[in-house]
Amino acid sequence: MTFDLEYNSERSNLIIPEYGRHIQKLVNHCVSLEDKDERNKMAKAIVNVMGNLQPHLRDVPDFKHKLWDQLFIMSDFKLEAESPYLQPSREELSEKPESLPYPKTASKYRFYGNNIQTMIDVANSWEDGEEREGLMYVIANHMKKCYLNWNKDTVEDSVIFNHLFELSDGKIDLRENGDKLAESSTLIRKRTNHKNQRNHKNNNKNYRKKSR
Repeated sequence: MTFDLEYNSERSNLIIPEYGRHIQKLVNHCVSLEDKDERNKMAKAIVNVMGNLQPHLRDVPDFKHKLWDQLFIMSDFKLEAESPYLQPSREELSEKPESLPYPKTASKYRFYGNNIQTMIDVANSWEDGEEREGLMYVIANHMKKCYLNWNKDTVEDSVIFNHLFELSDGKIDLRENGDKLAESSTLIRKRTNHKNQRNHKNNNKNYRKKSR
């Protein structure tokens, strides 16, 4: 009795390794079938087996669509079978995705966080009026609160106004308006009260656990 040994170095590379060598061989055999009906029947059977191997993905939208796409990819786009979905092309697979713009963040003033620039951009997109002016002061007070969280001391309103002017590319200028922001003590007290409430809740939870 003789055995045909197959070494990994002699095997072809797996196109989608997650499905293993046996599924790849089934796909290759399906491609070689000459009868159209048999080829369609086997293609559907392979898709069902692939679905059983990925049960955690069944709740993913278009799950079946992805399985059929993977089947054609594993066949190196040589499989001629009737699919309920549009067959993907080699060009679509090799096409490079569009580059995403690098997020614009307040990198110079990291203590304000990444969302502050989004708020400033929204304010810049609004027309002049009471709503825009109100939003500008909301942003300025939020910046002052963030600054105090980072510095834990005090900060002059002029510093916040200068930072806001710089981050808005000169489009938001509150430096000469004469209005004041919320007092530092008020912002710090709100933060302290919130922290104390959270600690009180945690202590109550720990007390209940010990009482059981």
